[in-house]
Amino acid sequence: MERLLQHRHRLKIDHWYNEFKTLIKDQRSFLDHAKGNSLKFKTVLETMPAAMPSFIDLESRTITIGDPSDLTLEGQSLLTDKLGQLCPWRKGPFNLFGILIDSEWQSWMKWERLLHHITNLKGRRILDIGSSNGYYMFRIAACNPLMVLGLEPQSSFYFQYLALQKFLKQENVFCLPVSHDQLPKMDKYFDTVFCMGVLYHRKSPVQMLKDICDSMRSGGELVLENLIINSKKNFCLFPKDRYAKMRNIFFIPDLLVMESWLLRAGFTNIRCVDITKTSLEEQRKTRWIQTESLKDFLDPNDPDKTVEGHPAPVRAIFIAQAA
Repeated sequence: MERLLQHRHRLKIDHWYNEFKTLIKDQRSFLDHAKGNSLKFKTVLETMPAAMPSFIDLESRTITIGDPSDLTLEGQSLLTDKLGQLCPWRKGPFNLFGILIDSEWQSWMKWERLLHHITNLKGRRILDIGSSNGYYMFRIAACNPLMVLGLEPQSSFYFQYLALQKFLKQENVFCLPVSHDQLPKMDKYFDTVFCMGVLYHRKSPVQMLKDICDSMRSGGELVLENLIINSKKNFCLFPKDRYAKMRNIFFIPDLLVMESWLLRAGFTNIRCVDITKTSLEEQRKTRWIQTESLKDFLDPNDPDKTVEGHPAPVRAIFIAQAA
């Protein structure tokens, strides 16, 4: 976290420096006095074996860190055990010194769906909201941005990021263990914002989109991926209780509703560039998660419905510009 402050001049955040300093100081204090799961994950991170990867590949579908020969057999065994203690690994896949983390999501599929629709990321200031373990941030890093800042409040995912960064050491990649609403106001700062798989968890989606728009320079690009209802009837699903066994799902818009939200939040040039029904190839249970996955969320007699009877998960990618 401190690296973000150390880079303040290059990243041109001087007028937010004090707010960032306070935020980072508070989060550092929380981590230094970690309890519960945070303490467990911190201990795992601190007891990982040290290794210098002989090569790094951030451009392939599987992010690869090092070669098996970079670690002893004992080191590989220890690292496998430590990585397992950071489960569940939702995003990926990763290969660390020959240890394949076959994550729940094949995240490269989403990355390849959007990559050819977005503006070149070279030299851009990028925000990734809900960055998880950093899979997309590290793929972005291969595009040579000025910087990419991730926000990930869930401790297990944040410590997965720290574990990966322990070996990757990407100097232009940062992550804070905070939610988007904890980030200091950064008016007109970011060139590109990724908000993927987050908006349906928010009780006030339009307000979140407006806050995102305010943080972007005029003409900046939003990459928004969200659950949708695949229709154009100006319809929005608000589950009474759960959606695909998830409690924290609020509004799932159809395509017209999403366009309206983006317009009201201040975005222009709105394009839906992809609509994909989530498949069992893209999201499935592996040994790197200990929870249920997509197959368990669907009606066993009708895969077009969730177990609650709602339409099965369909996700759309929207590209929009800040006015």
